[in-house]
Amino acid sequence: MSARKGPTIGVFDSGFGGLTVLRALLPRIAGAHYLYLGDTARLPYGAKSKETIARYAVESARFLEQSGAEFLVIACNTASALALDEIRSAVKVPVVGVIEPGARAAFHALASRFSTAPPEPDVLVLATAATVQSHAYRNECDAVAFRATEFACPLLVPLVEEGWVDHPVTREVLRIYLTEALAHCSPHAVLLGCTHYPLIAAQVERGLRELGSDAVVIDSAEATASAVAGVLHSTAPASTPATFTCYATDSVEKFQRLGSHFLGQPIAEVHHLDLGG
Repeated sequence: MSARKGPTIGVFDSGFGGLTVLRALLPRIAGAHYLYLGDTARLPYGAKSKETIARYAVESARFLEQSGAEFLVIACNTASALALDEIRSAVKVPVVGVIEPGARAAFHALASRFSTAPPEPDVLVLATAATVQSHAYRNECDAVAFRATEFACPLLVPLVEEGWVDHPVTREVLRIYLTEALAHCSPHAVLLGCTHYPLIAAQVERGLRELGSDAVVIDSAEATASAVAGVLHSTAPASTPATFTCYATDSVEKFQRLGSHFLGQPIAEVHHLDLGG
């Protein structure tokens, strides 16, 4: 990588949500070129078996590696939870998922907030049902010695994809979820364990405050981008902008329209990619 001005980095998700990770990555590594692949033909991954998820994720990872990616970011919570080992075994380049960086960011947030550890450090993880059922965040938080309470919020993804990020319906659904979750724990931090959720981070924080919680909100997309930038180095001048190329396995027009919303900037072109069934 050091021989190039900027690294080529593959970013993979089952759909659009991983674009929030790409959005966080773009300003961090000068001159980098990103290859983003959304496997939109086969989403949602959460409804499929672990074996099928692993097969799909490995196919995508191999495509990105063969296309020149020197580093892979698995910007998909389901694939990170259920297929990270298989992906790492299938490719020769370094691979990072979104779960470990998110858990580590929550740990550091708690460490910086308290001079001594709180008696029961608790992190509330908001995620999809598939990610919650995997207990990947709970296991990762256990590894750094604090407790995670995982809570599924299945209605938030379709609301975000509808573009209702600050809609009264979304705020009410979020208030219901947060009220129920806070009845079971008193978190010091809330970890956004779905790559769609960064788009409603402000609404999550506002909802927490309205319910009397001062928990800090951790954006796993930002945490992942920070972790990647911490290990990759670019020889390009700091002012050299990063670039990206997008691939989707289905509905390229929809990907271009919705993806621009997730990425926070227009996507000029989306290339169709057929990975098979």
